[in-house]
Amino acid sequence: MAVERVTRFRGCDNLVYAEVLTDNNEETGGYTTGEVKPLAPVGEISKTTESSSETIPYDNVPAIVITSEGADEITLTVAIPSLATLAEITGKTIDPETGAMIDDEAEPKNFAIGYRLQHTDGVNRFVWRLKGSFAIPDETSVTKGEGTDSNDIQLTYTGITTAHKFTKTGKGAKAVVVDDTADSKADVSAFFETVTTPDTLKKKSDRIGTAKVGEAKVSGGGTAKAKTAARRSAKSK
Repeated sequence: MAVERVTRFRGCDNLVYAEVLTDNNEETGGYTTGEVKPLAPVGEISKTTESSSETIPYDNVPAIVITSEGADEITLTVAIPSLATLAEITGKTIDPETGAMIDDEAEPKNFAIGYRLQHTDGVNRFVWRLKGSFAIPDETSVTKGEGTDSNDIQLTYTGITTAHKFTKTGKGAKAVVVDDTADSKADVSAFFETVTTPDTLKKKSDRIGTAKVGEAKVSGGGTAKAKTAARRSAKSK
């Protein structure tokens, strides 16, 4: 009988974001995102999910339980983001001439966010939340005293299910989550280079297979790459 892992969360890092450019099921659209960018150094990440259930009785006994799942609320405790980042995620304007943030009427956009959590046993959990929006955060700063008090900022991100139905599941998705354990089958080597979706997450065997093909042996010993380089060198002499 396999022994169940006993672990707790202890650590978080690598908080990034990318704008969701399209989210539909059209041939010319689909689910697409912009450049992945760092958001801010992160101190704490917490998640709550709206859910409800109702028990329906028949013949004087509980017979059916109806459940529903709503949005995820992600609270990100972070160092103060740059004005450019804060303006982008809250839909405000940056004056290109001065770099000042203009606190005008917001034009909210949807974003994907990615981050990594650590378990106490050393395993990393990789997360991409695929669609959501940021609320305008509160800010607090107090006068300097003899102590070392300071304030960070909390960003609230509300995550929802994509309208796009992914090929692998036939459904929309709120997130992709991978625990990179020793027996994990998922390849997370490029997890944060782009937004990872159910359709773009690859198996480790796919990456290993690609590497083997690229370095395939040829008759006479050596790899195909080495043979090609040798032929080019001989021609140039």
